[in-house]
Amino acid sequence: MFDDPSSLLAVFLRFGHIMFGIIWLGHLFFFNLVNVPFQGDLDKELKPKVNPKLLLRAFYWFRWGAMYTFLFGWAIFFFKYIQQGLFFDDAGHMSNRAAWILFGGLIGTIMWFNVWFVIWPRQKKILGGLAAGTPHPDAAKMAAVAGKASRFNTYASGPMLFGMIVPNNYAGWSHAGMGVALIIGVGFWYGLIKRSFKVKTTG
Repeated sequence: MFDDPSSLLAVFLRFGHIMFGIIWLGHLFFFNLVNVPFQGDLDKELKPKVNPKLLLRAFYWFRWGAMYTFLFGWAIFFFKYIQQGLFFDDAGHMSNRAAWILFGGLIGTIMWFNVWFVIWPRQKKILGGLAAGTPHPDAAKMAAVAGKASRFNTYASGPMLFGMIVPNNYAGWSHAGMGVALIIGVGFWYGLIKRSFKVKTTG
């Protein structure tokens, strides 16, 4: 077990990337598939009582899940693709595997940026105002911007996951397959989001 520290490090990095990715994306999907429809049905007088306690806790795991997924992900990239030489093929060109992992990694980086610099700063002000009993005057505008960024991240998560999966399962996908991944990934989440508003909440 300990006679191959390089492989052990790769396992550790991948484990961290996957586990924190589950925490991050799980909360992203909770917000968009469960919380958004729920908020539409929640009485206004209940929001100051329910949302700060529920959503501040959820946003803690959401934003730190995103941060550690981001850090572990790029650590894996530099370890496997730069240090171990998977970035180039035998001809000295960027390998198909590297192109796919960069495709997924760059989408994931945009998603991470949205979490830390678009969604969370606005939600922090909105929820802070609710908790203090003094709603922020620009709460509606900030919620709209944060909501668009969150919805973008949900759609982007489909193609991003293709970028993560393809290199280790079927690296023979051509670069044109990235267009297919975009269509399938976005279409998958479009259908689920539409369905989320039709889920029955009565027996």
